Amino acid sequence: MITLTTAQALDGYRVTKTLEVITAECVFGMNFMRDFFSSFTDFFGGRSGATQKVLKDARKTALEELRKEAAELGANAVIGVRLDYSEFSGGGKSMLFLVASGTAVVVEPISR
Repeated sequence: MITLTTAQALDGYRVTKTLEVITAECVFGMNFMRDFFSSFTDFFGGRSGATQKVLKDARKTALEELRKEAAELGANAVIGVRLDYSEFSGGGKSMLFLVASGTAVVVEPISR
């Protein structure tokens, strides 16, 4: 299992090798019905369950892709993980774009 963290270090571990900065990109379409119902939420207020589900799915997918990238490099951790979300819209279509990035490293427990 590859550990992901937003921190620059893992408690109880030391970085023995810094491999490289890695990224995972995901683009998800917001279908017509989600867009339609989200517009009601925008107007009346409240939470949009459909949009939240797309965001959650995008996050899970991007982090899993980040783990795969790290594994291919021989890393056992990714530090400094960052998630950046953007939305593209136009022509009646909306797309959610998510980039996950971090530094792939090899860590080992600190002996006490």
